[in-house]
Amino acid sequence: MNEKRFDGEQRRAADIDSCSLRVVDEENRIVELSFSSETPVMRWGEYEVLSHKRDAVLLERLNTTGCLLFNHDRDKVIGKIIKAEVKNKRGVARVQFDDDAESDVIYNKVKNQTLRNTSVGYVVHEAERSTKGKGAAAQTTYTVTLWEPLEISIVSVPADITVGVGRAMKDGALGKRGNGIVDYQIKINQNKIKARRNKSK
Repeated sequence: MNEKRFDGEQRRAADIDSCSLRVVDEENRIVELSFSSETPVMRWGEYEVLSHKRDAVLLERLNTTGCLLFNHDRDKVIGKIIKAEVKNKRGVARVQFDDDAESDVIYNKVKNQTLRNTSVGYVVHEAERSTKGKGAAAQTTYTVTLWEPLEISIVSVPADITVGVGRAMKDGALGKRGNGIVDYQIKINQNKIKARRNKSK
């Protein structure tokens, strides 16, 4: 696949409307969470959908070497992935927080619901492009048919907390594409509001 839009690691927040982040074993610091869905996300003016068919999500790497991070920072490993799987068209995982001081702070913020957002770092291997409509009304959608999650993050400020791009708001997180992130986030929020209004009509 030659689409430069998918070069390197991608990140997106889970849909907060359906994201669960629940402590299931307080003594052993085990939490269940959702980290991905098929919610369409607007990226660079075109929709992206992550397929959650079982053969579309490569989970071996996440289940064998994947870590739980804070804000996608590879130097801030706060736990491990016990098991990640696809259920009801969602990526779900059971994770265990480490017991060092830094991880303990994050775990307690999750337990107290101060931190409630998750995000996934992933790479795209295959995608299909489709377009509906013509001219100015044309809308392109990329359906990612083969992708590989690399890590799950607890995030403090995702770029958009509803469906957003899901890149943590930190220096360099977007690399060369970082310019205009605020305008891009506003556009995503406007699309979300418009979709909700149309649904309620």
